[in-house]
Amino acid sequence: MTSKPRVLVVTGKKSLTTEKLKVKIHSLKQGTGDGGLQTSKVYKLKHLVRLEAVEADKSGLSFGLIFDTLKTSPPQWSCRSLDDRNRLFVTLRQLSKEHLGRVPSLVGIDLVELALWAQSFAKGWPLRLPAQEAEEKGREGGGTLPLPENALEVVGQHDLVSAQEEKDMEALLGTYLMEIDEADAFSERLKRELSALEAANVHAILESEVLVEAVISGLEDAASSVEDMDEWLHIFNVKLKHVRDDIEMIERRNNILEVQEHNGRGLLEELDKLLNQLHVPPEYASLLVESPFEEPLMPNNIEACQWLVKALIQLSRFDRDPVYAQMRAVREKRSELENLRSTFVCRLREFLQDYFTKIVEFMPEKQYSAIILQKGHLRGRFAHKELRMKFKTYAPLIHHLKELDSFSLQPVRKAYATAMNHLLQREMRDVANELKGGVRAPRSTTSWLHWMENGAAIPGSGSAGDTSAASDAFARMLQVFIPLFSEESRFFATFMCFDASPPIPVKLDGPNGEGAGAALVGSSDKDEDEDYDPIPIPPKPLPGGLDIRPPTPTEKDVRDLNCALESLLAGAESEFTFMVDWAFQIDPLRCIPLLGLTERWISTHGKEPGSFLHRMLRGLEDRIRQKFDKFVDEICHSIEKYDRNLRMSGVVAFIPRFATLAVKMESLIKNNIREAVDGSYNKIVGTMFQVLENIAKVDPKHSDLFLLENYAAFQNMTYKTAEAVPVLGKLYQQASNLYEASCSRYTSSLIELHFGRLFEFMKKVEESLLFQRTPEEIAYQPNLTRADLKKLIKVVLPSPGIEKVPQTMFRKMHKHVPQELLPYLSQKLKDDFLRKYDEFEQLVGKCYPGEVLSPTSSEMRELFKLKSAADSM
Repeated sequence: MTSKPRVLVVTGKKSLTTEKLKVKIHSLKQGTGDGGLQTSKVYKLKHLVRLEAVEADKSGLSFGLIFDTLKTSPPQWSCRSLDDRNRLFVTLRQLSKEHLGRVPSLVGIDLVELALWAQSFAKGWPLRLPAQEAEEKGREGGGTLPLPENALEVVGQHDLVSAQEEKDMEALLGTYLMEIDEADAFSERLKRELSALEAANVHAILESEVLVEAVISGLEDAASSVEDMDEWLHIFNVKLKHVRDDIEMIERRNNILEVQEHNGRGLLEELDKLLNQLHVPPEYASLLVESPFEEPLMPNNIEACQWLVKALIQLSRFDRDPVYAQMRAVREKRSELENLRSTFVCRLREFLQDYFTKIVEFMPEKQYSAIILQKGHLRGRFAHKELRMKFKTYAPLIHHLKELDSFSLQPVRKAYATAMNHLLQREMRDVANELKGGVRAPRSTTSWLHWMENGAAIPGSGSAGDTSAASDAFARMLQVFIPLFSEESRFFATFMCFDASPPIPVKLDGPNGEGAGAALVGSSDKDEDEDYDPIPIPPKPLPGGLDIRPPTPTEKDVRDLNCALESLLAGAESEFTFMVDWAFQIDPLRCIPLLGLTERWISTHGKEPGSFLHRMLRGLEDRIRQKFDKFVDEICHSIEKYDRNLRMSGVVAFIPRFATLAVKMESLIKNNIREAVDGSYNKIVGTMFQVLENIAKVDPKHSDLFLLENYAAFQNMTYKTAEAVPVLGKLYQQASNLYEASCSRYTSSLIELHFGRLFEFMKKVEESLLFQRTPEEIAYQPNLTRADLKKLIKVVLPSPGIEKVPQTMFRKMHKHVPQELLPYLSQKLKDDFLRKYDEFEQLVGKCYPGEVLSPTSSEMRELFKLKSAADSM
């Protein structure tokens, strides 16, 4: 309840779509501006559920409006009079009744009193609005008058009670006129009258005796009939109960007979199946026990083996049921099948071990390899196809051997791996010997190391010294055997029923597009495709005739396969290692193409880190890198020994030889091996520069001239190669910086030789200025007086002979510096001297005012120009 004045306004608006009246209650407050009313809150009539009087207010003027949407305490209002309150309540209830079909409940307010008030004040209400007046006038005039737009029609239905209820209430009030204090007396009167009325009704009935006797007689007859009917019903119930018991007994016997019949049929069927399963065909038993494993008899052996596997699987189902497991026939059948299984497994294991060993041992050499060297090229391919076709004949038996006894498969795998390993090693030796025999070693035995030390002829520079055949032989070796190893690994994993399979290479062809073993000329693509024919593996029989996909291999399966592949391909890397060592002996630079070939094969066939091919190729790569690093170390060692017995003069021999070596190495780079070659460049050039510095330390007098001459030679000889190779470009820039430093030191030594005392005096003056002395104080310092300056100028710059000093400096430079370096050094000497001479002249003018340097800087520049013109002539 608020103490501020508010105005409650009830408004209605008819919806255009639903044609329903939407009634809202507006709370208006006094405005702050022009004094008008403003809307404070708006409530919807459809949410009004209760009109509640405030108990604390005895006058009844305070009340609360309870809405179902309010989350806070309901608003409370206080009217100025009861008429205002009642008028609001009546209006809200009438609108709710007409338009919502319900009325809000009243709490603490007398509904009768509210109705009486509405009846007494009905005449004062504007029930006949303009709409009603227009209707009455129209009736009087015999027609209907048009209504104004804002006219509302209010009829008698707006009353709280209907007309009939109003009449009944008036009659009741007319009969009983009493005050509110006589309510108890009125209640007692009503009770007395009700009791009297009931007694009168009872006495009226009892006064009619004939009627009472007739009713009693009827009741007695009805009771007798009911008793008779109850007896008959009891008899019928007993008989029906006996009938129901008989029916249930008959049904129960029939059900038992049906179950017995069904169980008997099922038992007979199961016994028939069991007898069929327990029966061992004699032909299969004889095949499993004593049949030889010859190729013509293999279909019969495979059929017998399949029957044995299926019988064991079917018999294993009986183990799940203890009833079957305890049957003597089942136990005897299991014992018989176990004997057949163990006998067959033992025979098959021994046969396969002997077969794999003999088929390889009794193969004549080169029967399965037709590799012939013709004019330096390999012709033919390995004929492993026929050998694999023989092996595929026994693939189903090996598959069934794994199902019958997986432990017996281990010695078979080992025997196969050992036999094939011997065959592969023999073929590798044959191919390696033929490839080595087809390579002609260069006539010159001068190695790169010997050439670097003694300046002999460049190895491999002529046609007779071409060593590319060594790397070609290694490439052919890889092209033949790496795909062959991949094929054999996949065949071995499938043939020996491993749960895992080796990684499939990126492509089955070699890096140059040749197939496995067909890098040799003369092999056909059709033959290659036939080598990859999958081994036909019979599906595993399951209960219900269903097949399942093979499970995903576990880490243990992959580890077992890798161990088996190591046994299959053991020792294969030794032949490749011998080829690497052989190529290195012919030409150490062959390590560069060998490294590129190995990297390329790793990218296609050795991506799986745990595979044997990956480890083998990585081992070859490490071996080649070791050989190449050894070659680089020996070159660096030979360069380091160069300064021991050589006099410091001219360009050292290893600089032009390194330039030739770099060109040769760049021509051999293939694939992604730039890192190894760049590392060798850094190491060799770093050693060269260090050796040059060590040689220069022996004779400091000519060290700068020696260094600038060699750094210039390095730049001139590696210029073209450095443009294409980033690492050599960096080394070229390093040599250029060292060359600039050597030139600066050399020109400074010539200037110091002829004008050292002059610039030493300048240095002392500059040091004095650093001790916060003014330029005017310099002329009074010891050894820096004007007399000292004049004496120094007279000695260092003699008037009649100063023009000969530049000639002397350039003559000395011409005597020691090579012709191709003279232009640059002469210009640098001139620029450095004139720059220092200009600084000396400015310092003299600043600290010794009035003193004039003779010759001046311009005159000295003219002397150098004349000397340059004379040199050009």
